[in-house]
Amino acid sequence: MTAGNGARPPASAATLVDRLRALDSCAVSDALDAYGLSTVALGPAPVWPVRGVVAGRVRTVTVGARRSGQPAGHVAAAAVDISGPDDVLVIANDGRLDVSCWGGILSRAAVARGIAGVVVDGACRDADESRELGLPVFARAVVPVSARGRVVQHAMDEPVLFGGVRVRPGDYVVADGNGVVFVPGADAHRVIGFAERVVAREAAMADAVAQGRPVTEVMHDSQFPTTEEAGS
Repeated sequence: MTAGNGARPPASAATLVDRLRALDSCAVSDALDAYGLSTVALGPAPVWPVRGVVAGRVRTVTVGARRSGQPAGHVAAAAVDISGPDDVLVIANDGRLDVSCWGGILSRAAVARGIAGVVVDGACRDADESRELGLPVFARAVVPVSARGRVVQHAMDEPVLFGGVRVRPGDYVVADGNGVVFVPGADAHRVIGFAERVVAREAAMADAVAQGRPVTEVMHDSQFPTTEEAGS
């Protein structure tokens, strides 16, 4: 098992998280499209009806099959203990649906730490408990099967493959009722800026429709922002 060093992005990153929370996954996906970035993870969905947008810095956990019969720390427990507000745990279990790698006790610990949410490339359990605690959890399935004796944590704070998307510590994640998208840390400023322009343009489009303008005009390609207009 590899442990991370707990290093986090500079304090200015918190401003980016706040800006992401004012967006949604659709606007961010449009911005990623504009820059040719394929970092939308298809499949994970909220396991209870999460209201609003979950956004934060990525803290990765890699999960895999047990390699020995020796006792091991529980999946994601160490990551929970060193995480806090503005962190989202990203648990990579290769899309596995037959075993949970997140449950109720972990949810209680995550809430105590103020963790923003959890995104699982695989299954979780104790969905009702997460809902009662108010912890947003996104996963591919909910199953009752425990991780204990089946899977263990292999690494933490290392690059992972999540639903075919390469995700690195220092990246950002946005999750809501529409899905899960990742924003590479190196592209965060331009992607967030473009997504903000998308939101502003769509608000103007909604007003235009409300005022009776034909939707064929409102939704024309020429009405959408471009990277050339953004100067990048």
